[in-house]
Amino acid sequence: MTLTKLMKGSALGALAAAMAFVALPDPAEAQSRDRQERAQRDRGDRGDARQQRQRQRSEARQRMRQQDSREFRRARSERRPVQVDRRDSRGNNRADLSRARGQSRDRAEAARERNARREARARSEARTERRSDRRLAERREQARREARSNERRQQARREARAEYRRDRARRDARANDRRERARREARRDAREDRRIRRDAYRDGYRNARRDQRRARYYDGRRWHSYNRWDNRRWRNNSRYDWQRYRYSNRSIFRLGRYYAPSRDYRYRRLSVGVQLGSLFFGSRYWINDPWRYRLPDVYGPYRWVRYYDDVLLVDIYNGEVVDVIHDFFW
Repeated sequence: MTLTKLMKGSALGALAAAMAFVALPDPAEAQSRDRQERAQRDRGDRGDARQQRQRQRSEARQRMRQQDSREFRRARSERRPVQVDRRDSRGNNRADLSRARGQSRDRAEAARERNARREARARSEARTERRSDRRLAERREQARREARSNERRQQARREARAEYRRDRARRDARANDRRERARREARRDAREDRRIRRDAYRDGYRNARRDQRRARYYDGRRWHSYNRWDNRRWRNNSRYDWQRYRYSNRSIFRLGRYYAPSRDYRYRRLSVGVQLGSLFFGSRYWINDPWRYRLPDVYGPYRWVRYYDDVLLVDIYNGEVVDVIHDFFW
């Protein structure tokens, strides 16, 4: 048993020594082993690269062969004559004919559409042209109407100017006639006054002054005699105290605005003996009821006339102012 144990122990020791020998190799041997392993790895890597290059070359050759095969088949198919069956030829002819008919119909339809568009465009242009012609005709007619209207207005203005000139000529003629009559009457009165003064030496001076107060006027048909106006005598009569009457009846003397016969005319203070234009003593300026303002009644050719806020007594046959009351109206 001891021997057995000894043998077992020696065996175990040898094994342990061997294992120690194996576990602790020599450094030089380890380095050589490393170089061998690296060489083997390098050879393996080069082999793998070589195999990969070979595989790539084979794949490239295979692709080239496939491409060449396709090109060959394509060229052969192009060189090979097409065997057209008669039935297929008839079918293809019918298809081509049908296609041609369809294309012809399409072209005809397109032509009809183009013609329709052209006709529609032509109709639209014709309507536009007719509208423009109608507008042009309307403008021309409007221009003619305006020209006729302007011509009528100008003709009316010419006629109005001519009528105004004729009226002015008639008024001037009447005024000249009145002035001529007044001059003739003045000359006749002067001759009569001279005759009266000559005869006054026989009959007396007082009778001559009484005769000088008489005057005459012609109304277009016959002569009328009248007493000359005495602008002092009526003022001494208390019945005609218009100032006191105006003080207690102010509203009666407010007649409103005075409108002169001419727009350009301005007020001028007049006095006795002034010759007044006929427009200023027209009938619209007459005071038809003198007693309403406590003025004396008039006779013969005399008329009370409003002149702005003044009152004038005018001989309407010669335009002479024979009496004046300034600031009569308010």
